[in-house]
Amino acid sequence: MTIELYSLIATGLLLFALAFVSTALYGKQVGNPALMGNRDTIPAPVGAARRAQRAHQNLLENIVPFAIVILIAQALQLSTPLTQAAALIFLGARFVHAVVYIAGIPVVRTFAWLAGIAATIAIAFAILV
Repeated sequence: MTIELYSLIATGLLLFALAFVSTALYGKQVGNPALMGNRDTIPAPVGAARRAQRAHQNLLENIVPFAIVILIAQALQLSTPLTQAAALIFLGARFVHAVVYIAGIPVVRTFAWLAGIAATIAIAFAILV
């Protein structure tokens, strides 16, 4: 298996981890019994719990184009130092993005997001040339 596929799997695991983190943080706010219900009457998450939900949603939105370019590269049997580095950069950037988003650090979060987008574009570029 290639580094690119390992990065995609690790990003998927990060996505699951963010779901658990956001639920745990929300559970601290409203209590676990409230989370086990249908959630119609519980308050919306705030603070770190809300940021964790947004980090999860943001990764969900960004993993789709990343997965597309990774899977196309795999179908084409394309694995180069550029695609490998870009895949690792994407994974690292998304991890940093999640941590700093939950911690409430805005500027670093934006640069991490941009690094992930640039990494995805770099893989797409490698496919197209």
